[in-house]
Amino acid sequence: MQVFYEKAPFLEFVKDSQRLGQYRALVPTMGALHRGHTSLMDLARSHVDSGPHGYADGLVGTSIFVNPTQFGPNEDLDAYPRTLDADLEACERAGVDFVFAPTRPEEVYPEDPSVTVCEDTLSLRHCGAKRPGHFDGVCLVVAKLFHLFQAQAAVFGEKDFQQLAVIRRMVRDLDFPIEILSGATVREEDGLALSSRNTYLSAEHRALAPQIYAELKSCRECWDAGKYPSWQAAEEGLADRLRAIPEASLDYAHLVDSATLASPSGSQLPPEKYRFLVAVRFGKTRLIDNL
Repeated sequence: MQVFYEKAPFLEFVKDSQRLGQYRALVPTMGALHRGHTSLMDLARSHVDSGPHGYADGLVGTSIFVNPTQFGPNEDLDAYPRTLDADLEACERAGVDFVFAPTRPEEVYPEDPSVTVCEDTLSLRHCGAKRPGHFDGVCLVVAKLFHLFQAQAAVFGEKDFQQLAVIRRMVRDLDFPIEILSGATVREEDGLALSSRNTYLSAEHRALAPQIYAELKSCRECWDAGKYPSWQAAEEGLADRLRAIPEASLDYAHLVDSATLASPSGSQLPPEKYRFLVAVRFGKTRLIDNL
């Protein structure tokens, strides 16, 4: 596995890969890797090894970069876990071929940036309502990674479902020549969605946090059984269930179209391709999930 800490040699590597006609799949991360991340690397490996699009061979690449542009003034940029040595070991075990791990923001952003990327529809509600500018920062760094890696495919997790939808929209609107693949949420045995922020939970809150997924499943069972007269009733029912979790503070519980992240129209129960998106806080730790 080759590791690049600076942009210049990394770009030379990408040019060599292009000359060799190699297919490249990207798994963008901010490090602090867990089984959720490595499952995306496994998906990228399987996709590359399937020989898509007639390329002779293929490579899986990962970025490890804590992106400052997606953190707000009072968010956890400085506290975000940085475990580079362990992350590189995890990448190698997962069969990653190359890693771009810039150790300085200057390797990614110029000193005097004046151009950015904005998304003003899918990012306005849900997590975006509480984190203004967050998804613009995500779009900016992902757009830069797409250019740097020149990859034919990129893999994102469904756990951050709003992020996945925003990236898909950016690719559509800006005509990026890249295929977006998605990997299912990976969970602990008790149902808690894997997240780097789970390490912030106290022992008490860690014991309570799996109730988020339990309530999502219970709400879906009620939906499937026809117990809700409208989508609004389903959304309100889920919100009430989450508010009842001890020590929990509800940010939102929304039922949305999977592609547009908009609420259903009218009052009838929509047929398919809708998701419950939720965000719940335990103390200062904010957890998201969806089903």
